[in-house]
Amino acid sequence: MAPRKRSGRGLSFIFCCFRSSDHPEITYRLRNDSSFALQTMEPTLPMPPVEELDVMFTELVDELDLTDKHREAMFALPAEKKWQIYCSKKKDQEENKGATSWPEFYIDQLNSMAARKSLIALEKEDEEERNKTIESLKTALRTKPMRFVTRFIDLDGLSCILNFLKSMDYETAESRIHTSLIGCIKALMNNSLGRAHVLAHSESINVIAQSLSTENIKTKVAVLEIMGAVCLVPGGHKKVLEAMLHYQKYASERTRFQTLINDLDKSTGRYRDEVSLKTAIMSFINAVLSQGAGVESLDFRLHLRYEFLMLGIQPVIDKLREHENSTLDRHLDFFEMLRNEDELEFAKRFELVHIDTKSATQMFELTRKRLTHTEAYPHFMSILHHCLQMPYKRSSNTVQYWLLLDRIVQQIVIQMLTCFSSRSHGAVSEHTELQQKLEKKERECDAKAQEKEEMMQTLNKMKEKLEKESSEHKQVKQQVADLTAQLHEMSRNKLAGTVWTDIDDTKVFKILDLEDLERTFSAYQRQQKEDAIDDTLSSRHKVKELSVIDGRRAQNCNILLSRLKLSNDEIKRAILTMDEQEDLPKDMLEQLLKFVPEKGDIDLLEEHKHELDRMAKADRFLFEMSRINHYQQRLQSLYFKKKFAERVAEVKPKVEAIRAGSKAVLQSSSLQQLLEVVLAFGNYMNKGQRGNAFGFKISSLNKIADTKSSIDKNITLLHYLITVVEKKYPKVLHLHEELRDIPQAAKVNMTELEKEINTLRSGLRAVETELDFQKSQVQQTGDKFVAVVSQFITLASFSFSDVEDLLTEAKELFSKAVKHFGEDTDKMQPDEFFGIFDQFLQAVTEAKQENENMRRRKEEEERRARMEAQLKEQRERERKARKAKESGEEGGEFDDLVSALRSGEVFDKDLSKLKRNRKRIANQLADSGRERPVTKLNF
Repeated sequence: MAPRKRSGRGLSFIFCCFRSSDHPEITYRLRNDSSFALQTMEPTLPMPPVEELDVMFTELVDELDLTDKHREAMFALPAEKKWQIYCSKKKDQEENKGATSWPEFYIDQLNSMAARKSLIALEKEDEEERNKTIESLKTALRTKPMRFVTRFIDLDGLSCILNFLKSMDYETAESRIHTSLIGCIKALMNNSLGRAHVLAHSESINVIAQSLSTENIKTKVAVLEIMGAVCLVPGGHKKVLEAMLHYQKYASERTRFQTLINDLDKSTGRYRDEVSLKTAIMSFINAVLSQGAGVESLDFRLHLRYEFLMLGIQPVIDKLREHENSTLDRHLDFFEMLRNEDELEFAKRFELVHIDTKSATQMFELTRKRLTHTEAYPHFMSILHHCLQMPYKRSSNTVQYWLLLDRIVQQIVIQMLTCFSSRSHGAVSEHTELQQKLEKKERECDAKAQEKEEMMQTLNKMKEKLEKESSEHKQVKQQVADLTAQLHEMSRNKLAGTVWTDIDDTKVFKILDLEDLERTFSAYQRQQKEDAIDDTLSSRHKVKELSVIDGRRAQNCNILLSRLKLSNDEIKRAILTMDEQEDLPKDMLEQLLKFVPEKGDIDLLEEHKHELDRMAKADRFLFEMSRINHYQQRLQSLYFKKKFAERVAEVKPKVEAIRAGSKAVLQSSSLQQLLEVVLAFGNYMNKGQRGNAFGFKISSLNKIADTKSSIDKNITLLHYLITVVEKKYPKVLHLHEELRDIPQAAKVNMTELEKEINTLRSGLRAVETELDFQKSQVQQTGDKFVAVVSQFITLASFSFSDVEDLLTEAKELFSKAVKHFGEDTDKMQPDEFFGIFDQFLQAVTEAKQENENMRRRKEEEERRARMEAQLKEQRERERKARKAKESGEEGGEFDDLVSALRSGEVFDKDLSKLKRNRKRIANQLADSGRERPVTKLNF
């Protein structure tokens, strides 16, 4: 960006020291030394008046993205200096006007390069060209005016870079292109607006972290420098830790930071003398340990440091001392001194000078002393007891148990830290759980209250209906009584004077042997001879299974019973109780209806009912089911009851769709306006032939797209209509919102819908008929048909009445809508009527998209032609300008932050403080009699 080119104009930005208690703040400083004086130059234009110059200079300073302090320094310059800076800047901008001065050019290039993922098919010159383009973008982000960066952000240029990083293949990831792309992100973050945009992006830091998987050392260093600097920015530390967790999954690491420690430990091949990467890793580790929550929380620093120690960083640090590099040693000193300081502070909690974390005995004694005489002590002993029982043999499986235990304890500590920071002390999770339970109970109470309210409304309706029916019933009962009296009177009158008036048959019943009469003239008698034969056969074939029904039917019945997994008694109980325990699924009930005992089966089974024990499984099932009074009707009633709610739920949305669709077309002002425009188009185009029409069939709407333009065959009358509507009638664009119910209404077939409703009506009537029959019968023990079905009929009748009322209303609205558009109500069905509008809406959507595509293609072709025309002549001049800027460029604020982190200056204050404490620590250790190196710890 423009404000970064400062070497020849007396401005330079350097990194300021940080205070240890606050987050690092990025600031500017104006150098006053004479070596950075403005170059003497003579402006080619005369200087304007002071007031006009101040306005022009203010616009220039606004583009430089300076802080208030530096803005004041710029405005304090003499008028001549201001005019020199202004003329020089404007001259640069005039020279750089071209294709490469537009962010659109770079975004197009990035997208095209991302589309060509592989470098294998590219020649070396093409690879160089791609790298030059990305380097040119990096320079532009540093040196161009503020509006360039703003435009680049508005066009979502960052996402283009991130998409390129995510989609690149192995060859590209190992090339200079990868390094240059990371450099572009770094250049973008060198600006306050760009830095805020990068940090606000949901996956930017995660994608940057993924670049650690490359073997390109320069790319790794650039990534680590960016992430380390982000740790120093407010809110950045948490994002970096989340990014490292993301990288753990991405790279399939066993633990977090594993790749970093592996790279830090490598000492062969290209890594043998590679100090820059090791320095970058150590600076990143120090930033992670000392920033974020670690600024205030000792426990947080200890936990993070244990992660590194578990990965074996301490012996690696000892080995890194062999490089004898001052910058690297500076970072190593900071790591070890901060560790010693933290351990000393941790020891103060136990009133000790030092805790030997290598000694299991000392750590056990400290833990035991803390827990003795507390409620936690029995649990501590239980943990030790179970640890003794855990396997101890050396094997991979055994290690996994101890690793799991280690992870559990770590998570407990982390949760305690989280709760401590929010001053919840462990109650947060419990409170959250209770809150969730409370909300769940409240939702249940609301649902119960709503259900109760609906039930009360239903009961009130039932009460009103019952009162009405009771009054009617009394009237009918009185009429029946009157008619009965009249019939008796008529019968007596009819028999008067006949023999029957003197006859009383009840006297004969007392004399007759009614049992003998019944036995003698019984409808069916079993012959004695057959009984004897059957007994003989039974005795001879006791082990043979008896089956009298069809073999195929018996086999299918056995398959059904095996799937049902219920005994005959359980099935019988479920049918009698109307399946109150939900033992019979709906699909099983449907299958059971196929195996209802027929009359022929019942007759055969009755003949062999004395051989019940010998009956086959299917025969016995059919026999026992046949003993249930009205078995088939009960089963059908139960199946209807279970399917009723589902069927109503299927029918009701269809009725609602017709109702809503009819209302939509009746009330849509956008549709009416559109029809008006279409009618005007038709009358004008048919002028002299079929013009001056007062209306048209709505089916004609879908013929608009068939009329082609005489200029361009790709353009239809529908394309033109949409263009006119967008310009002249913008409110018509709300057509899709007003007719959003049309697609569902177009799917409804009225004939099928009425058939479904008639099926519900007949089913409900059949259940009511069976209920009346069961009420007239003596109830068996455990038979709950009457109670359950009575309640079901009450609720189902009202639900079905609502559906019928809704259907009546929908039919009326649909008829009104058809008439509203001048169509025949007898011939037009909902699926046809709404289907016309649905098809038209789809055609409008497609035509709008095609219009937009044509408009974009035209703009794209014009822009590409304009850029390509200037690209060739600008290439050489841009290369020279870039070299000049790179040679005279000083880093921006984010660059200064990275440089301070790389050199270790950012830790200077803390490092000096730790050095002052080193001697004090050593003296205390000597006094305590412990022998332990201050800067080493084997974890």
